[in-house]
Amino acid sequence: MMNHFKYKNAIGITAMHAHLDDFRYKKHAHQEYAMGVTLRGLQSYHLGGTHHLSHTSGVMLFNPEETHDGQSYDAQGLEYIMLYIKPVMLREALGITTNVKFTTPIIYNPRISERIIKLWQAIFYEHSEVECHERFVDLIDQFPRQVISSSSRADNAKTKLAIEIIKLHYNDKLNLEQLSQALEMSKYQFIRFFKKQTGLTPHQYYINYKVERAKQIIETYKDVYWAIAECNFVDLAHLNKCFKYRYGVTAYQFMSGLK
Repeated sequence: MMNHFKYKNAIGITAMHAHLDDFRYKKHAHQEYAMGVTLRGLQSYHLGGTHHLSHTSGVMLFNPEETHDGQSYDAQGLEYIMLYIKPVMLREALGITTNVKFTTPIIYNPRISERIIKLWQAIFYEHSEVECHERFVDLIDQFPRQVISSSSRADNAKTKLAIEIIKLHYNDKLNLEQLSQALEMSKYQFIRFFKKQTGLTPHQYYINYKVERAKQIIETYKDVYWAIAECNFVDLAHLNKCFKYRYGVTAYQFMSGLK
Protein backbone atom coordinates (compact mmCIF):
# COMPACT_ATOMS: atom_id res chain seq x y z
CA MET A 1 0.00 0.00 0.00
CA MET A 2 1.13 3.55 -0.65
CA ASN A 3 0.33 6.80 1.09
CA HIS A 4 -2.69 8.37 -0.59
CA PHE A 5 -4.69 11.49 0.27
CA LYS A 6 -7.68 13.01 -1.51
CA TYR A 7 -9.71 16.10 -0.62
CA LYS A 8 -13.08 17.48 -1.72
CA ASN A 9 -15.02 20.51 -0.56
CA ALA A 10 -18.73 21.36 -0.49
CA ILE A 11 -20.98 23.65 1.61
CA GLY A 12 -17.88 24.94 3.37
CA ILE A 13 -16.87 21.50 4.68
CA THR A 14 -13.62 19.85 3.56
CA ALA A 15 -13.75 16.05 3.28
CA MET A 16 -10.64 13.87 3.16
CA HIS A 17 -9.95 10.22 2.34
CA ALA A 18 -6.55 8.84 3.35
CA HIS A 19 -4.57 5.61 3.10
CA LEU A 20 -1.45 5.66 5.28
CA ASP A 21 1.43 3.26 4.96
CA ASP A 22 4.53 4.90 6.42
CA PHE A 23 3.45 8.57 6.38
CA ARG A 24 3.64 10.43 9.70
CA TYR A 25 1.95 13.77 10.30
CA LYS A 26 4.08 16.36 12.05
CA LYS A 27 2.54 18.07 15.06
CA HIS A 28 -0.06 20.54 13.81
CA ALA A 29 -3.46 22.00 14.62
CA HIS A 30 -6.51 23.04 12.60
CA GLN A 31 -8.66 26.14 12.79
CA GLU A 32 -11.72 23.95 12.20
CA TYR A 33 -13.44 21.22 14.15
CA ALA A 34 -12.50 17.84 12.72
CA MET A 35 -14.34 14.54 12.92
CA GLY A 36 -13.52 11.30 11.19
CA VAL A 37 -13.89 7.54 11.10
CA THR A 38 -11.16 4.90 11.06
CA LEU A 39 -12.26 2.56 8.25
CA ARG A 40 -9.44 0.04 8.45
CA GLY A 41 -6.42 -0.46 10.66
CA LEU A 42 -5.38 1.23 13.89
CA GLN A 43 -4.74 4.97 14.06
CA SER A 44 -2.12 6.20 16.51
CA TYR A 45 -1.77 9.84 17.53
CA HIS A 46 -0.87 12.18 20.37
CA LEU A 47 -3.39 14.81 21.43
CA GLY A 48 -2.79 17.21 24.28
CA GLY A 49 0.19 15.20 25.46
CA THR A 50 -1.80 11.95 25.63
CA HIS A 51 -1.43 8.96 23.30
CA HIS A 52 -4.63 7.69 21.65
CA LEU A 53 -5.53 4.73 19.46
CA SER A 54 -8.57 4.71 17.18
CA HIS A 55 -9.67 1.21 16.18
CA THR A 56 -11.77 0.37 13.14
CA SER A 57 -15.12 2.25 13.34
CA GLY A 58 -13.70 4.65 15.92
CA VAL A 59 -14.97 8.23 15.62
CA MET A 60 -12.15 10.75 16.13
CA LEU A 61 -13.03 14.26 17.34
CA PHE A 62 -10.71 17.29 17.35
CA ASN A 63 -11.41 20.80 18.58
CA PRO A 64 -9.90 23.85 16.85
CA GLU A 65 -6.32 24.62 17.89
CA GLU A 66 -5.75 21.15 19.42
CA THR A 67 -2.21 20.05 18.60
CA HIS A 68 -1.86 16.49 17.32
CA ASP A 69 0.19 14.22 15.09
CA GLY A 70 -0.80 10.88 13.53
CA GLN A 71 0.27 7.66 11.84
CA SER A 72 -0.63 4.02 11.35
CA TYR A 73 0.01 2.03 14.53
CA ASP A 74 1.58 -0.90 12.69
CA ALA A 75 2.73 -2.16 9.30
CA GLN A 76 -0.81 -3.20 8.33
CA GLY A 77 -1.54 0.37 7.27
CA LEU A 78 -4.51 2.60 7.83
CA GLU A 79 -7.55 3.93 5.98
CA TYR A 80 -9.75 6.71 7.34
CA ILE A 81 -11.93 9.67 6.40
CA MET A 82 -12.17 13.14 7.94
CA LEU A 83 -14.52 16.14 7.82
CA TYR A 84 -13.24 19.64 8.64
CA ILE A 85 -16.00 22.00 9.79
CA LYS A 86 -15.68 25.74 10.44
CA PRO A 87 -16.59 26.80 14.00
CA VAL A 88 -19.28 29.23 12.85
CA MET A 89 -20.94 26.45 10.84
CA LEU A 90 -21.01 24.02 13.76
CA ARG A 91 -22.44 26.68 16.08
CA GLU A 92 -25.11 27.49 13.51
CA ALA A 93 -26.09 23.83 13.18
CA LEU A 94 -26.30 23.54 16.98
CA GLY A 95 -28.34 26.74 17.18
CA ILE A 96 -26.00 28.43 19.63
CA THR A 97 -23.64 31.42 19.59
CA THR A 98 -21.09 30.40 22.22
CA ASN A 99 -17.99 28.30 21.61
CA VAL A 100 -18.39 24.56 22.04
CA LYS A 101 -15.92 21.73 22.44
CA PHE A 102 -15.85 17.98 22.00
CA THR A 103 -15.38 16.53 25.46
CA THR A 104 -13.77 13.25 24.40
CA PRO A 105 -11.29 12.49 21.58
CA ILE A 106 -12.64 9.09 20.46
CA ILE A 107 -16.09 7.52 20.66
CA TYR A 108 -17.55 4.30 19.31
CA ASN A 109 -21.08 5.15 18.18
CA PRO A 110 -22.48 3.45 15.05
CA ARG A 111 -25.13 6.14 14.50
CA ILE A 112 -22.51 8.87 14.40
CA SER A 113 -19.91 6.96 12.36
CA GLU A 114 -22.58 6.01 9.80
CA ARG A 115 -23.65 9.63 9.39
CA ILE A 116 -20.09 10.92 9.11
CA ILE A 117 -19.61 8.42 6.28
CA LYS A 118 -22.89 9.49 4.63
CA LEU A 119 -21.94 13.18 4.72
CA TRP A 120 -18.46 12.34 3.47
CA GLN A 121 -20.00 10.39 0.56
CA ALA A 122 -22.31 13.29 -0.33
CA ILE A 123 -19.34 15.67 -0.50
CA PHE A 124 -16.97 13.28 -2.27
CA TYR A 125 -19.47 12.15 -4.88
CA GLU A 126 -20.77 15.68 -5.46
CA HIS A 127 -24.36 15.29 -4.35
CA SER A 128 -26.51 18.44 -4.29
CA GLU A 129 -25.78 21.15 -1.73
CA VAL A 130 -29.23 20.61 -0.24
CA GLU A 131 -28.45 16.95 0.41
CA CYS A 132 -25.07 17.85 1.93
CA HIS A 133 -26.71 20.35 4.28
CA GLU A 134 -29.38 17.82 5.27
CA ARG A 135 -26.80 15.13 6.00
CA PHE A 136 -24.77 17.62 8.05
CA VAL A 137 -27.76 18.48 10.23
CA ASP A 138 -28.62 14.79 10.58
CA LEU A 139 -25.05 14.12 11.74
CA ILE A 140 -24.99 16.91 14.32
CA ASP A 141 -28.38 15.84 15.69
CA GLN A 142 -26.92 12.42 16.58
CA PHE A 143 -24.32 13.75 19.02
CA PRO A 144 -25.17 13.08 22.68
CA ARG A 145 -25.13 16.16 24.90
CA GLN A 146 -22.19 14.88 26.89
CA VAL A 147 -19.99 14.74 23.76
CA ILE A 148 -20.51 18.41 22.75
CA SER A 149 -20.54 20.99 25.53
CA SER A 150 -20.30 24.75 25.83
CA SER A 151 -16.72 25.77 26.44
CA SER A 152 -16.69 27.02 30.00
CA ARG A 153 -12.93 27.19 30.53
CA ALA A 154 -11.70 30.72 29.95
CA ASP A 155 -8.78 30.83 27.56
CA ASN A 156 -5.54 31.93 29.11
CA ALA A 157 -5.47 35.67 28.40
CA LYS A 158 -1.76 35.78 27.58
CA THR A 159 -2.00 32.80 25.22
CA LYS A 160 -5.03 34.34 23.52
CA LEU A 161 -3.19 37.64 23.07
CA ALA A 162 -0.13 35.92 21.58
CA ILE A 163 -2.30 33.96 19.14
CA GLU A 164 -4.15 37.12 18.10
CA ILE A 165 -0.85 38.88 17.37
CA ILE A 166 0.50 35.92 15.36
CA LYS A 167 -2.71 35.72 13.32
CA LEU A 168 -2.77 39.47 12.73
CA HIS A 169 0.79 39.43 11.37
CA TYR A 170 0.85 35.98 9.75
CA ASN A 171 2.04 37.39 6.41
CA ASP A 172 5.00 39.15 8.04
CA LYS A 173 8.06 37.59 9.63
CA LEU A 174 7.48 36.20 13.10
CA ASN A 175 8.56 38.89 15.57
CA LEU A 176 9.59 37.34 18.88
CA GLU A 177 10.51 40.73 20.34
CA GLN A 178 7.02 42.08 19.69
CA LEU A 179 5.35 38.99 21.11
CA SER A 180 7.45 38.73 24.24
CA GLN A 181 7.10 42.45 24.98
CA ALA A 182 3.32 42.28 24.56
CA LEU A 183 3.22 39.45 27.12
CA GLU A 184 5.80 41.15 29.37
CA MET A 185 8.21 38.22 29.19
CA SER A 186 11.70 37.59 27.94
CA LYS A 187 11.94 35.83 24.57
CA TYR A 188 12.91 32.59 26.24
CA GLN A 189 10.17 32.80 28.85
CA PHE A 190 7.67 33.40 26.06
CA ILE A 191 8.86 30.44 23.96
CA ARG A 192 8.58 28.09 26.96
CA PHE A 193 5.21 29.53 28.01
CA PHE A 194 3.67 29.34 24.53
CA LYS A 195 4.79 25.76 23.95
CA LYS A 196 3.44 24.68 27.34
CA GLN A 197 0.06 26.27 26.58
CA THR A 198 -0.40 25.19 22.95
CA GLY A 199 1.91 22.21 22.39
CA LEU A 200 3.67 24.10 19.58
CA THR A 201 6.56 26.53 19.56
CA PRO A 202 5.66 30.05 18.38
CA HIS A 203 7.33 29.35 15.02
CA GLN A 204 5.48 26.04 14.58
CA TYR A 205 2.17 27.76 15.35
CA TYR A 206 3.03 30.62 12.96
CA ILE A 207 3.85 28.25 10.06
CA ASN A 208 0.81 26.12 10.84
CA TYR A 209 -1.49 29.15 10.69
CA LYS A 210 0.08 30.36 7.43
CA VAL A 211 -0.63 26.94 5.90
CA GLU A 212 -4.21 27.02 7.23
CA ARG A 213 -4.74 30.45 5.65
CA ALA A 214 -3.24 29.25 2.38
CA LYS A 215 -5.61 26.27 2.44
CA GLN A 216 -8.59 28.59 2.98
CA ILE A 217 -7.55 30.78 0.04
CA ILE A 218 -7.08 27.74 -2.22
CA GLU A 219 -10.50 26.36 -1.20
CA THR A 220 -12.18 29.71 -1.89
CA TYR A 221 -10.38 30.97 -4.99
CA LYS A 222 -8.69 27.84 -6.45
CA ASP A 223 -5.50 29.89 -6.84
CA VAL A 224 -2.33 28.48 -5.31
CA TYR A 225 -0.20 31.45 -6.38
CA TRP A 226 -2.52 33.92 -4.68
CA ALA A 227 -2.07 31.84 -1.52
CA ILE A 228 1.73 32.02 -1.88
CA ALA A 229 1.66 35.82 -2.24
CA GLU A 230 -0.99 36.49 0.41
CA CYS A 231 0.66 34.25 3.01
CA ASN A 232 4.20 35.33 2.11
CA PHE A 233 5.66 31.93 1.26
CA VAL A 234 8.98 32.04 -0.60
CA ASP A 235 7.67 30.09 -3.59
CA LEU A 236 5.51 27.11 -4.57
CA ALA A 237 8.11 24.62 -3.35
CA HIS A 238 8.11 26.27 0.09
CA LEU A 239 4.31 26.16 0.37
CA ASN A 240 4.15 22.60 -0.99
CA LYS A 241 6.68 21.37 1.58
CA CYS A 242 4.86 22.98 4.52
CA PHE A 243 1.48 21.84 3.18
CA LYS A 244 2.46 18.21 2.67
CA TYR A 245 3.70 17.82 6.25
CA ARG A 246 0.20 18.68 7.47
CA TYR A 247 -2.14 17.34 4.78
CA GLY A 248 -0.21 14.56 3.07
CA VAL A 249 -0.46 16.26 -0.34
CA THR A 250 1.11 19.36 -1.85
CA ALA A 251 -0.90 22.57 -2.09
CA TYR A 252 -1.15 22.12 -5.87
CA GLN A 253 -2.41 18.53 -5.50
CA PHE A 254 -4.94 19.72 -2.93
CA MET A 255 -6.20 22.42 -5.31
CA SER A 256 -6.41 19.94 -8.21
CA GLY A 257 -8.66 17.66 -6.15
CA LEU A 258 -11.23 20.36 -5.39
CA LYS A 259 -14.23 20.62 -7.64
